[in-house]
Amino acid sequence: MATHGKKYQEAVKQLDGTQAYHPKEAIELARKMAHSRFDETVELHLRMGLDPRNASQQVRGVTLLPHGLGKQVRVLVFAQGEAERIAGQAGADFVGSDDLVKKIEDGWLEFDTAIAIPDMMSKVSKLGKILGRKGLMPNPKSGTVVAATDLPRVISDARKGRVEFRLDRTAIIHVPIGKVSFDDDKLMENLTAVVEAVLKAKPSGA
Repeated sequence: MATHGKKYQEAVKQLDGTQAYHPKEAIELARKMAHSRFDETVELHLRMGLDPRNASQQVRGVTLLPHGLGKQVRVLVFAQGEAERIAGQAGADFVGSDDLVKKIEDGWLEFDTAIAIPDMMSKVSKLGKILGRKGLMPNPKSGTVVAATDLPRVISDARKGRVEFRLDRTAIIHVPIGKVSFDDDKLMENLTAVVEAVLKAKPSGA
């Protein structure tokens, strides 16, 4: 059985497992407990009390974090022709079609979000098992399959801190809301943006 280091043990002493914390208190505590040498990610986990097997109780959506994620987001776009030119001018890090599909099939995954134009989905669909496991598969429901004219907006949103959320098989939603280097107010505003988006996406009566 793995054992935790001294820094972890000291951090855990600050947490009262029997107490329910207000979100602002939880954020303050999460920042105090951070002990790694790198800038740790702060995540929000929402227990929804829904049945993930019930199609009428699915929750999925996207939102923009007002203060971003605190990291550089590498954007990949599956496009060709005029759409490829538009994506390149809009600042996408990687743009292509068959070449990118082949590269990903060979194991390359050095990007954080993937966007596609509709005409590319017949080729991108071959990557379903690879990208799906990583949460990177372009999908119209998450706003990552868009017309060429919408690429500049979607690429810009991805860089600003666009996050996707969905109910998992244990009825929990997991979303990053920033870094421990953010101040409490910025993390709280990011958290609020996610909660509001989740409540809006939650089916009525669920």
